[in-house]
Amino acid sequence: MVEAKEDAGAVPELLRRYLEWTVQVEASDLHLVPAHPPLVRLHGELTELPEPPLDAATLEPVLLSLCAPDLADQLSIHKNVDFALTASLGEQTVRVRAALFHAGRQLAACFRIIPGRIPDFAWAGFPQALADRLCSLRDGLVIVTGATGSGKTTTLAMLVDRIHAAGGRRILTVEEPVEYLFPRRPHSLVTQREVGVDVLSFADGLKYGLRHDPDVLLIGEVRDRETAQMVLSAAETGHLVFTTLHTRDAKGAITRLADLFAQEVQTLVRAQLAMSLRAIISQRLLPGPERGSRRVLALEVLWNTHPIASAIRTGKIESIDNYLVTGRDEGMITFDESIRQLYRTGRITRRTAELHMADPSLLQRP
Repeated sequence: MVEAKEDAGAVPELLRRYLEWTVQVEASDLHLVPAHPPLVRLHGELTELPEPPLDAATLEPVLLSLCAPDLADQLSIHKNVDFALTASLGEQTVRVRAALFHAGRQLAACFRIIPGRIPDFAWAGFPQALADRLCSLRDGLVIVTGATGSGKTTTLAMLVDRIHAAGGRRILTVEEPVEYLFPRRPHSLVTQREVGVDVLSFADGLKYGLRHDPDVLLIGEVRDRETAQMVLSAAETGHLVFTTLHTRDAKGAITRLADLFAQEVQTLVRAQLAMSLRAIISQRLLPGPERGSRRVLALEVLWNTHPIASAIRTGKIESIDNYLVTGRDEGMITFDESIRQLYRTGRITRRTAELHMADPSLLQRP
């Protein structure tokens, strides 16, 4: 994703005003679509700003003014373009990810506010003990899964920043786009490479990055066989690798990774995964107890114990559900148990718990 540096007047006043509102209410996204009022995503829900519906003839020149000639060419050819810009909003400067697209032959856009700092674990609701254990790993593969918008990028940033703060490690990230920027810290080095800007692909970022003496690798997403193979190889050869997959639970990440490969080599791939995997963290953000309140993090945690590794190696993936339920002493937790705990502590409503649990009867358990 191209980084567009703002100069004076680069962000038109109309868009600047909408972005200011988005930041003030702490929304994550701003949607501008013709015939609709501007909408922001606040705590997971869309909310209209108190503005009239947008007119296509007014919106299009505003959006096109953000595009340098090369971006305008991409938009004309591909009908979509992603880029980042830096906007001065009053006394603060924010980074914004812009996605321009055509719908109904009209130009529209979604703007994602990129947080200016990496949150802490308490703010995100991520268990400190789990973070400590993950950050103490010296090698192997850690996969964070979940739907789009479930906080995977934030979790990875918090974990990597914790390792960065401890010092003594060479950290390389390959991301699309680069969202969180890691601050300079003594006795530690982070380089962040953006797909499409600094490197052509995730696979290339890994291939060449392994020559940069890394201890820790953060690969924004595994999308293809080549990247998956290099992630497994890097984790096998003494590197600590963090990455994400779009799956709904921990078990699905194992199946998804293997399915990136041809059937005839999946046995070998499962053997590699059984050896290199350390943990899978699957995330969901659930509505808070009141409308408009912050969403709450639910987790499923799978650690690669000997029974889990055996199930992966032999392809008996269905047995992993039982190990998740019985492996609490080893740090395992199922989504149902995580959601039950959130309900018992008053962080979500009973209705939310029942909607997101596979077995709502567990709510009756003491």
